[in-house]
Amino acid sequence: MRILVTGGAGFIGSNLVDHFLGLGHEVVCLDNLSTGYKKNIEHNLDNPNFTFIEEDIREMQTCTLAVKGCDYVSHQAALGSVPRSISDPVTTNGVNVSGFLNMLIAARDAKVKRFVYAASSSTYGDSKKLPKVEEEIGKPLSPYAITKYVNELYADIFTKTYDMQCIGLRYFNVFGKRQDPNGAYAAVIPLWVKQLINHERPVINGDGSYSRDFTYIDNVLQANEKALFTDNEKILKGQREYYRSEAEIPPRRDNLGLDEHKYLLQVEKKKSVVSSQKPEGDLGKMPVPMGEKWKDGKMVEAVSGANTLDSQYSKIPDPWNASSNIPSEPNFQHSSSYFFSEVFNVAFGGNTTLNQLFAALRDNFAKFDEKIDKIEPEYGPFRVGDIPHSQASIIKARTVLQYKPQYDLEKGLKLVANWYYENLK
Repeated sequence: MRILVTGGAGFIGSNLVDHFLGLGHEVVCLDNLSTGYKKNIEHNLDNPNFTFIEEDIREMQTCTLAVKGCDYVSHQAALGSVPRSISDPVTTNGVNVSGFLNMLIAARDAKVKRFVYAASSSTYGDSKKLPKVEEEIGKPLSPYAITKYVNELYADIFTKTYDMQCIGLRYFNVFGKRQDPNGAYAAVIPLWVKQLINHERPVINGDGSYSRDFTYIDNVLQANEKALFTDNEKILKGQREYYRSEAEIPPRRDNLGLDEHKYLLQVEKKKSVVSSQKPEGDLGKMPVPMGEKWKDGKMVEAVSGANTLDSQYSKIPDPWNASSNIPSEPNFQHSSSYFFSEVFNVAFGGNTTLNQLFAALRDNFAKFDEKIDKIEPEYGPFRVGDIPHSQASIIKARTVLQYKPQYDLEKGLKLVANWYYENLK
């Protein structure tokens, strides 16, 4: 397979490039090197299965050229950092929204099999609920968060309108080799590691009680591989299992603003049609109710037919209806694309405060230099736009993609400690 990795010279992108090449795929790397580094990919430049294009996703012609002949797109290119977006929202929007739209259009026109993109846990905004569940988000707290949510909305529309398969991966505080410790917008782990190595006191924003779900890069590689290559029937089967289990909890508000239980009924209705169109195989044999009646968020009766939605929801575009405004009907045999507008949390599912993170880093790197053991942090003001607490539910990714993260913070730090120490000195 031929895979386009945008942002392929960056931290996550370059690790993905190596991973896909290691699996035997051809890889095209598109990066303008504004935040990525050629040194991250130089070991691949002589590989006949690797192509590097140093251009910008804000140029439509570049996106069209890069995706030509590719089977899949792994879209990692973005301007990260909440503080950067607050300082320069215009450039952040240009890259993260206009560039994203360019890539969606190019992928659509090239008829790629699947478009997987880097979403963000910042989308949860001011939601206080823990753990974070994909179907419940709050109001964005930064321009960066807005751009990543807009990505999800665009992917949803392109999926339903153009028969595409789009999957978003909401990353939670990824760390690992090649993460840049330099500059005003460096991520916390490489920044603190570099400061500890240099015998400097890291600054904790706030009192250290804010918490994060730190995710080792190898977990992210696994999630991207599964999002790109898990076949349609396995995803449909996983979605059916996930949404049925989720339907038993009180209704939430989903990203589209519908009552969740009614939205799930709509999803179940669509899946029933897919199942009826594919009688062969295990998926086709699974019985699926065509409708359910609900009261106070709980199913009270299963019924046949599909007239259980209130009239106000009857105008939702139905891609299985020939009279719908959808330009083309889904190909049930090959895509069932209505369900590929999915977003998954990518994390380990842990919860570590900044104080705990500092202690873990100090303990790990004091093994290289005993002076580090005596360093204490400084405490500064809380940072504008930061989410207080972030912990992911990974039930959806486990159920639908069979995502099984192997590395918690402790294991990840042990694996990457040597690289950090040798490269950040």
